[in-house]
Amino acid sequence: MTTSVKKPFLHEMNTDVKENQLLKLNEQLLSVLLKDRTTHNNILWATNNYAQKGEGFRDKDVISIVHITGKNGNIIKPRINKSKETQLTRIKENAEVFTPAWVCNQQNNLIDNAWFGRKDVFNKETQEGWRTIKRPIPFDEPITWQDYVRLTRLEIACGEAPYLTSRYDATTGVPIAVEDRIGLLDRKLRVVSENTRNQEDWFVWAKIACKHIYGYDLQGDNVLLARENLLLTFAEYYTARFSALPTTELLLEIAEILSWNIWQMDGLKGVVPNSCYIEEKLSQDLFGSISVKKECEGCAKNNIYKHNGVYSTIMDWQSGVPIKFIELLKKEK
Repeated sequence: MTTSVKKPFLHEMNTDVKENQLLKLNEQLLSVLLKDRTTHNNILWATNNYAQKGEGFRDKDVISIVHITGKNGNIIKPRINKSKETQLTRIKENAEVFTPAWVCNQQNNLIDNAWFGRKDVFNKETQEGWRTIKRPIPFDEPITWQDYVRLTRLEIACGEAPYLTSRYDATTGVPIAVEDRIGLLDRKLRVVSENTRNQEDWFVWAKIACKHIYGYDLQGDNVLLARENLLLTFAEYYTARFSALPTTELLLEIAEILSWNIWQMDGLKGVVPNSCYIEEKLSQDLFGSISVKKECEGCAKNNIYKHNGVYSTIMDWQSGVPIKFIELLKKEK
């Protein structure tokens, strides 16, 4: 038996995904979006922007459903809706600067231009904007649309994931229509919609598209916002293609993928935020035992491969086996 998604899920979200609406729709869905697949707990706040609310809201605390729903239902907000003071604090402490959608489009176009071997594939750039190419995207042999959907893309320090999905311009909050979006997942889902004939095939390839986009961020609210934006992106493309709303079962499958692919990580260390620690050991000398403290070697030497913290884990969907992100860096090295 399937459960249809109620209209508020799509019609009342706009740029700011409401956690109370997600909870009302399905508590398990919100629970999955909060999961940290490395620690098997929930993602951390990893910021003191919410510390004034007291216990449970400090940087080392996990984000639980009760922290962001009910009377706390308006706590998690896109950057554009945060106070100017909070925005400035996050710029100062974490160099958090969001990119206009037209710049994201230009950079995403550079990637696609190189892959397709031609320009103006999805849109034609204008002065601080773009004009969408309305015809279906052509693929010239030997490349196929399936090859494009399987391309693996990563947005580092992703924030609300403006390079992966462009539901709205992250710098203005202005919504962007589905047919005019420019994110990397947006492009994949457009290609899926243009090349599949029924809901079953569409969902198979939409899942493949979601499995091939990745992103990470330090701050827990950004991780949640990115996951929510990508989930809504899936739902909105589904609705645009089939004039129907996805079931909660379909949404849960996508949320599961996103909880692996959009993960929380200190990008400078490759570990779960705040997981490095100072080792304390007892050492004997002529005068008895003394306590010796040893700083994390990776932190002391600024060596990403030598941290004693918990290295972040992602899913290798091809093998179906979780791997440490640091292992991918080692292979590249």
